[in-house]
Amino acid sequence: MTTRMAEIFLPWPDKKLSPNARHHWSVVASAKKAAKRAAYYTVLEAGLGKINAERINVRVSFYPPDRRPRDTDNALASCKAAFDGLSQAIGIDDSRWELTISPRGPIEKNGLVKVELQWEEVAS
Repeated sequence: MTTRMAEIFLPWPDKKLSPNARHHWSVVASAKKAAKRAAYYTVLEAGLGKINAERINVRVSFYPPDRRPRDTDNALASCKAAFDGLSQAIGIDDSRWELTISPRGPIEKNGLVKVELQWEEVAS
């Protein structure tokens, strides 16, 4: 088996995706669709496609756009749609992820979410 790694940089989640936001369902649905699509195509543009592995280690780091404090659980929940797009692109459902959340990274203009993937490639 070969250990493989990849880094994906996703856009900072739309504030409409926060569990604390109170928007009309259609506004939230539109934001979820956009986040899922953006993550899916970001993975493909990074040259990553379907991964042949039983499980995958996923490390998430948040680089916020400003100094405002944010709850880690809300930031993670805001990324659910993006993680669904990432899952779809790599072909491994997020129920098979070993998720690790890194400490908050430095402030990044417009913010971003760094996703590091590590897996053991299994023979086909």
